[in-house]
Amino acid sequence: MLAPAKPDDKRTQLHTERSPDVADERFDGLTRLARRHFSVAVTLIVRVDAEQQWLASCDGIPFAQTPRVLSFCEQATDSDDLLVVPDILADNCLHDHPHAIHPPCIRFYAGCPLRTSNGETLGAFCLLDTTPRELDDGQRECLRDFARLATAIVERDDVVARLKEDEDALREREKRMALAIAGSGTGIWDRNIPTNEIHYSEGWKAILGYADWELTNQINDSYKRVHPDDLAYVQATIQAHFDQKTPSYEVEHRIRCKDGSYKWISSRGKVVSRDSEGKPLRMIGTTTDITAMRAMSERLQETVDLITSLTNEVPGLVFQYRLLPNGESFFSYASAGIKDIYEITPEQVATSAAVINEIVHLDDLAAYRASLEVSAATLMPWHLEYRVQLPGQGLRWRQGDAQPRRLEDGSTLWHGFITDVTERKRIEVELKEFATIDFMTQLPNRRYFMVQIEAELARIQRAKEGFAAILMCDLDHFKSINDTWGHAVGDRALRHFATILRGQLGEKDIAGRVGGEEFAVVLPDADITEARAFAERLQQRIVEASLVEGDRRIALTVSIGIAVMNAADASADAPLSRSDTALYRAKERGRNRIECH
Repeated sequence: MLAPAKPDDKRTQLHTERSPDVADERFDGLTRLARRHFSVAVTLIVRVDAEQQWLASCDGIPFAQTPRVLSFCEQATDSDDLLVVPDILADNCLHDHPHAIHPPCIRFYAGCPLRTSNGETLGAFCLLDTTPRELDDGQRECLRDFARLATAIVERDDVVARLKEDEDALREREKRMALAIAGSGTGIWDRNIPTNEIHYSEGWKAILGYADWELTNQINDSYKRVHPDDLAYVQATIQAHFDQKTPSYEVEHRIRCKDGSYKWISSRGKVVSRDSEGKPLRMIGTTTDITAMRAMSERLQETVDLITSLTNEVPGLVFQYRLLPNGESFFSYASAGIKDIYEITPEQVATSAAVINEIVHLDDLAAYRASLEVSAATLMPWHLEYRVQLPGQGLRWRQGDAQPRRLEDGSTLWHGFITDVTERKRIEVELKEFATIDFMTQLPNRRYFMVQIEAELARIQRAKEGFAAILMCDLDHFKSINDTWGHAVGDRALRHFATILRGQLGEKDIAGRVGGEEFAVVLPDADITEARAFAERLQQRIVEASLVEGDRRIALTVSIGIAVMNAADASADAPLSRSDTALYRAKERGRNRIECH
């Protein structure tokens, strides 16, 4: 029995508020097919949500007339299964329904709810006729099938919509990543392997001096820019990765610029897509200009050569290394430099090189073995930078280079050289610090601080909730300190404040020098109240630890502006601007103040 609809039901009240043009064409084929299959006067698909009910599709009567009959479908959406009324005039509740007594004179009703696999109700698939009738078991199952098809259409489109949202979010993340990479002096490339096409970022083209439109996307043109002496090595390294012999593609080589000169680059990439047979489809990677680093390395090597000539000794290890077909290996020759490189004697590796596996750092051992295996398999030069753990020297960096050749017995023989590159690695670290750390205060410089704050904003936006407090700090009367005490004391004041600030930071907090006497702080997950407490502690600590110059104390104060960064911010510039506005207000109102935006 079909219970009558409640007149105050919100969904019922909205029936006639729907415009006739809201019909959903996705379902029209289903309703037409169902009306013909069941030979009924009208077929309807009704959709519902938490607030309303509307007609998605109708076949059999003009769409504008359907609000009169829509009331028959309301309770089917709340039913667990089919709801069938063979003769409405014989139904105790609906026999006097106006649409049964008067046109369109509905006498038969059947409805099946549209329900997802997780139990969510989407609506109902309904049959209406002007003559009483029954549905046999087969017809009932067919109606359920029609309802399942309608449900599948809705679920499919929901999935498509979610995928579109995910795609948009991914594009946004890629855009932010591209901006971060562009700021680091690195270029990006994306290679379509089957079509031999490769696409470069603007940053990549800028490394070689090209404008965005000046390079083709053909891989063959790319190979023409590689130095002839490096081309075979580059292609072999790429092929080894294509053949899944290496986990990634990493190579340093020379490349021709627009002006005809050559630069050294470090190119790293990885196949990110393969077909069912394992053949590579797409490869993406980055390229970094290492010309300056290589020049420094070459100057170091020239120094080594000079020392070698003066002392008539060869630094490092000159070796001949042999790998037998059965997997055993040994050094058929090792110079006296092995004592410095590995702290062992030539005799210890004359019959077996197994001891080297105990010297190579555990985290680098797999790469060390794999590099030799690839070189043996491809007969391409062996090149590797790796760490060793030595009893006397401790942790050190080594660089190995060797040329392999195959012997008649199937073994592989390398002639090569291993050098100590620990100092070069240290210089590389110092160069990185130089690019990211403010020399005066040893805090992150503005460029690196912006990278960090953008990363924090990205974290907040990924979580779609959360926040971080942004503080802008400015030493008060700094110009007066410089004018009165001199720039040397002014520099000491900056370092003094930086030391105090660093002492107040938590494990996840971020601080940087972003201007002459301006400093910025990021407090992840901190609100205005917590940020103000931090600022008050900082001001108090500055008062307690004044700057001492000779027998005099120089009082320092700081003005602080506070704002909150949240997921709604398009970039970190917005919260920084808000905190800067608050800082300006603190300066206007007398300095040594804390103002919140």
